[in-house]
Amino acid sequence: MKKKFIDNIIKIYKKKKIINNNFRSFYLTFTSGILLVGFFSALPFISNYTSNLIFNSKLIDNKSKINFEKTLLGKDIEKNKILEGDGLILRNLFDDIFNFEDTLSDVVRLKASTVEQLFEDTNYDLKDIRKNKIVKPVNLSLLPEEIKNIQNTKKKKELFIKIVLPLILEENNLIKLDRKKLFVILNKNSNSKKEVKWLNNKFKQYGVEKKDLSTLKIRMDEIPVSLAIAQAAKETGWGTSRFAIEGNALFGQWTWSEEGIKPSAASNDSSHKVMKFRVLKASVRAYQRNINTHSSYKEFRRVRAEQRDREEKLDSLELVKYLDKYAATGKQYTEVIKKIIEQNSLKDFDDVHLLPNSQRIKNLI
Repeated sequence: MKKKFIDNIIKIYKKKKIINNNFRSFYLTFTSGILLVGFFSALPFISNYTSNLIFNSKLIDNKSKINFEKTLLGKDIEKNKILEGDGLILRNLFDDIFNFEDTLSDVVRLKASTVEQLFEDTNYDLKDIRKNKIVKPVNLSLLPEEIKNIQNTKKKKELFIKIVLPLILEENNLIKLDRKKLFVILNKNSNSKKEVKWLNNKFKQYGVEKKDLSTLKIRMDEIPVSLAIAQAAKETGWGTSRFAIEGNALFGQWTWSEEGIKPSAASNDSSHKVMKFRVLKASVRAYQRNINTHSSYKEFRRVRAEQRDREEKLDSLELVKYLDKYAATGKQYTEVIKKIIEQNSLKDFDDVHLLPNSQRIKNLI
């Protein structure tokens, strides 16, 4: 009897244990299911929050006054990999320029007389430009060979300025548009994928490896028109040099690649050449990218940023002092450029505008 009672107790206990186990399993399964559903439902929000937190924190950090001042003082937050040397350039900074050249079809070289007639027919006059501050978008791809035969120095200089002025203004406008877009992005709390992609492309173009926005802001800026014209005049002899005629090289930038023109005065053991381009426009773009990225011109960019910070106009006569590494003659080179600017009243062109050919350009004026 006792044994039967014990057996019954054991059976009841086992049955209860089974029920409890089944209930516990059901409870655990039900709870786990709720948690999993909640997790996957919240996953998109978690992902977006994390993504925004990571990217936006970079924007906030890089807008900090401390980082900006470090950059101005030359204390690089990132190490620019542009090699030292006169005009030595890394190709990845110029991908867009080479890609632009690849899209060009056949270009035509006009005679000097034809160019002069074109300018006359369109009322393209430097006196009028100095007064009204408007330049017509007359875009020539090549210099006329006959420019070197023009004996009248004033006439030759005016023809050269008329050719390069619209090209310089056009490239400055592109930088202005990029700079405007950069500041719009900086003032946002979050950025679209399209904006992030655009930023990454600009980091590459301007050689900013660690995506520091302060550095990009300093590098992405214009070169004063008067300074660009003066350097082009000096490097090409007002458009008459072999490099300018044969290679559309307006600024005498060096290269160590096979693509270039060997200077006739260079020694046999010298490996450098002068960069050549298919059109003048590419030469202007490469010059601006060089000034805005090369480590030799860090002080130039610092002083330019300070002028911006004080809301001043960019002063070419001040900025030229910091281009002493552009040529082997150093300070003597900067004095020559300064004289060219002053003697030819080139600062008159610093505040001129290219006649807008789109609404985007109109908004810049």
